[in-house]
Amino acid sequence: MKAVVLTRFGPPEVLQLKEVAKPGPKDKEVLLKVHATAINDWDWQFMRGRPLALRLIFGIFKPKVQILGAEVSGRVEAVGKNVKRFQPGDDVYGDISESGFGGFAEYVCAHEDALARKPPEMTFEEATSLPHASMLAMQGLIDCGHR
Repeated sequence: MKAVVLTRFGPPEVLQLKEVAKPGPKDKEVLLKVHATAINDWDWQFMRGRPLALRLIFGIFKPKVQILGAEVSGRVEAVGKNVKRFQPGDDVYGDISESGFGGFAEYVCAHEDALARKPPEMTFEEATSLPHASMLAMQGLIDCGHR
């Protein structure tokens, strides 16, 4: 499968389109055929390796995460043996940052708890924009809404 891979920190030119192995789901994971992904501030910071203090999270000398992309939407291709909420063919979206990122690829595995069913009236692109943007909006309402 194809993926956009980060092997060193730097400007956007360090990203490379490569052929990588297709992942397989673990017990509580689903294999997702990615239909849409988003780029956000975490991807930008991971790629650049800045601010430098965040290298403790990102990797000191080289990136810990090689396939970026936290927000995804797509169709479930396969499920791990202990997955209860989804089955192949389900359309889902979610924030997979706690599952190791990987949205900048044709396929990604994510823990079932990181995903939700995509409403049928939404496009994959619309659903992908929800996890990060909606949480930032909610934080703004909570943090600033009481003023």
